[in-house]
Amino acid sequence: MPVPSLLAVFAHPDDESLSAGGVLARHAAGGARTAVVTTTWAEGTQRAGELAEALRILGAGEPRLLGYADARVPWSAPGGPRWCDVPVDEAVGRLVAHLRRFRPEIVVTHDAYGGLTGHPDHVHTHRATVLAVEAAGLERLFPEAGDPWQPSALYLATHPHSAVPALREVARAGKALNTVADERVTATVDVGPWLERKWAAVLAHRTEAARGAAPGLLAGMPPAERERFLATEWYIRHDTVSRAPALTELTA
Repeated sequence: MPVPSLLAVFAHPDDESLSAGGVLARHAAGGARTAVVTTTWAEGTQRAGELAEALRILGAGEPRLLGYADARVPWSAPGGPRWCDVPVDEAVGRLVAHLRRFRPEIVVTHDAYGGLTGHPDHVHTHRATVLAVEAAGLERLFPEAGDPWQPSALYLATHPHSAVPALREVARAGKALNTVADERVTATVDVGPWLERKWAAVLAHRTEAARGAAPGLLAGMPPAERERFLATEWYIRHDTVSRAPALTELTA
């Protein structure tokens, strides 16, 4: 059975590697088309270059940058608006265009809490992606974006409460953690066989590692603890998409 194509939509360079790097590498290794849309940071910035390296490692093609500013880093898109302030119709329209061009069978994005950190850019990305998946299949909305078409399934990258022990090093660093009840998780994916590639993609985000963000915190963990954190990915199937998915890689 062919491995389904996958488009990931995340807020910042490094979110794709941390949240879905294993699934992206797994699908690419199986011969599927994979790609990543990143809503913040402009082309030509250092982090955009790091993203390109990470996507090369994961087999996910060239960066697809919307080019808005990170909510907390105005120089990420000089002169541009913050992504979290972008009107929803503009945000949805930009994402619909990417969905219709790439036509993935699966879309992956942040969960409704915005992942572990609850970053406002993560939350806005979640909202816009959920609406874009709905809108992509409508006949008359955003006609300039191409023919109506809708993915088979939408999955939200998340962390269950039971994963908290594996997160304790992050918690010690004073980071807020948002997790969901274990029964909310509908797909638990063992990405151990692709862990080396996922970790290399995380490390490609050198700026974040150097400033002590998630890649840096993970680099400082004992290897066994880090592997426990990264070797499993968890997803919530979002019911917006009504058609039954032809998925084997992300089905619980």
